[in-house]
Amino acid sequence: MGKITFRFEEKDKQPIVVDIEEGESILEVALDNEIHLNHNCGGVCGCSTCHIYIEQGEDILPEMSDREEEYVDRARNPRYNSRLACQCKLEDDGNLEVIIPDQSGIIGH
Repeated sequence: MGKITFRFEEKDKQPIVVDIEEGESILEVALDNEIHLNHNCGGVCGCSTCHIYIEQGEDILPEMSDREEEYVDRARNPRYNSRLACQCKLEDDGNLEVIIPDQSGIIGH
């Protein structure tokens, strides 16, 4: 088990720290803790709306697949540390820190 710290680009939101267990995705943890993160495809790596930035802990996540990389390239403001939350499943104990981009400009759920 580890911890995940969600930080937000939206200035009015405070960081949230929650538990994450091996095998859980960042998207699942966000939704289970009522953290708004769009996921138009339902979390099957079919869009880029669950795009996030991994600030810490990338080494305890699986490597990015070619498919994920294609969708990350389509995301708004991709960076070197961009990932899709639906594809980031904890592989080992440890802590993660992620930034959720501003969700207000994304049409979806």
